[in-house]
Amino acid sequence: MMEGDSLLDSTSEDHAHTFNSWIKCRDQQIKLLLSLFGKRQHMTPGSLFIYGHTGTGKSLVVQTLLSKNKLPYICINCVECSSPRFLFEHILNNMPHVSHNFDSPNSATFDGTDNDEYLHCDDMTSFIHHLVKIVQSSDLKNETLYIVFDKAERLRDAHTVLLPAILRLQELSGLNICIILISEIVWEKFRSGTGFCEPYSIHFPDYNKQELKEIMCLDGPATSEKDLYSLYVNIVLSVFHMVCRDLRELRHVARLNYPYFIEPVNKGEATAANAKKLWRNIEPHLKIALKSVYLREVSSLQWKQMQQAELENPDSDFAKATPSRSHVELPYYSKYLLIAAYLASYNPMKYDRRFFAKVNLFLFFFLNLYYRNDFYYQASNHLLGPKVFPIDRLMAIFYSIIEGNITPSAQIYVQISSLVSLHLLTQVGGEDRIATPKYKCMVNLDFIRSIAKTVHFDVMRYLYDFL
Repeated sequence: MMEGDSLLDSTSEDHAHTFNSWIKCRDQQIKLLLSLFGKRQHMTPGSLFIYGHTGTGKSLVVQTLLSKNKLPYICINCVECSSPRFLFEHILNNMPHVSHNFDSPNSATFDGTDNDEYLHCDDMTSFIHHLVKIVQSSDLKNETLYIVFDKAERLRDAHTVLLPAILRLQELSGLNICIILISEIVWEKFRSGTGFCEPYSIHFPDYNKQELKEIMCLDGPATSEKDLYSLYVNIVLSVFHMVCRDLRELRHVARLNYPYFIEPVNKGEATAANAKKLWRNIEPHLKIALKSVYLREVSSLQWKQMQQAELENPDSDFAKATPSRSHVELPYYSKYLLIAAYLASYNPMKYDRRFFAKVNLFLFFFLNLYYRNDFYYQASNHLLGPKVFPIDRLMAIFYSIIEGNITPSAQIYVQISSLVSLHLLTQVGGEDRIATPKYKCMVNLDFIRSIAKTVHFDVMRYLYDFL
C-alpha cells in the first residue's frame, strides 16, 4: 500500500478482518462503521450517534478506525470543555494539518499563516466562519473531516442551540464533515425540543460472558501459560459476573489477584492441572475483592496491603481499616440498593417524605407523633408481606440514604439486575418496553439488618412498623 492511501481502499471484508484482529468482539460494529465511512472523498452521514454502557469499546473502536486509516479527525472530551467557547476553540486550534502525519490529529494549524497564533471564538457563527476558512485553504476540502465528541451527554447541559447546531454542522458549513457523538445514554435522552437533526444510531451492547473471557485472556502475562490464565479468568468471572459486567473493573480485579492465584505454582506446591488447589488459594482473595468492586477507595498498593493484613490477622489495624462489607458478599452499592428495596417494600409510599425528606425539627416532632398514633389503626406491613414498588421509587430512596453524592450511571442499574439474578429482588412488571419496571424485595428483616450493619446504616429508624 502506497503512503497516504487508506485501508478503506481495500475490500471491506479484508479490511474488517484486519481490525477484528486488533479489537475483539466488535465485528458487526466495525463493519458498519467502515461502510458508513467509505473512502476519503466520499460524503458521509452528517452525524453518527454511538451509545452503550461504559466499557463496551465505543471510544476504542472509533479512534482506532480513524487513526489506523489515517483519516483527519479531532477528538473532544466534553467533560474538559465546560463552555461552548472552549469547545469551539479546541476544534479550531487542533485542526489536523494535511502536511503532517494523520496519526497526530492534535497537530495544529490555525488560520493558515502563523502556527503560533491562537484563534478565539465565542459563538457558533464565528466558529463556522473560521472552520470553513481553514478547511477551504487546505487539502481537507477534498476529504471527510471527522469530529468526535466523547462523553457527549455533557452537551445536553450546554446552550440549548449548541447540540442542534453541531448535528447540522455539515449542512450549515457546506463542508464534508461527519459529527460522531459517543455517549452512555440513549438518544431519546438528548431530545429537548425541535430542530434536531436525527443522527444515525449505532448500539454497542454489553459483552457477554464468553466475550469478556476472550478479551480478558489477552491480559495474560507473557510468562504464563494460556490455558492456565484462561482457567484463572474463568474463576474470576464465575465469582464476579453476577454483580459486575464492567470490563475495566473485571480486568482491574484480575490483574490485582493473579499473583495470589499463581503463587502455589511458583512455590512448587501445585501444578497448573491442580485446579482445586488453585481455587482454594484464590477464593479468600476474591471474596475480599468482591467487597470493593466498583469502588476505588484506595490505591492498588494500599488495597493489596489491607487484603494481606485481613487474611493474616483479622484484628490488625489494616484489617480494621478495610470497609466492613463482608457479611454478605455483595458490592457496596448493591447493599444500599437492597436496603432501599426493603424500605420501599415495607413502608407505605405516602410516608416517604417523612423518612427521606429534610424537614425542620418542629415538623419532624409533629409527624413522628402523628404516625405513632396512626400506627394503632394500621396492620403491620411486615405481617402483610412485601409490596410491589416502581423502580423510580427505589432509586429515589437509594439516593436519599447513600453516603455522599452518587452520579446516576449504568453501573447502578446493572446491580439491580444482579440482585434479581440472585433472587434477592424479584421483578413483577415492566418486562415490555412501555411499562415501568416494578420489583419486590424477597429478603427478611434479619437479613436486611445484617446487610445494613455492614454499611453502618440503622435501618430500623426508617421502617414505619417500628416507629
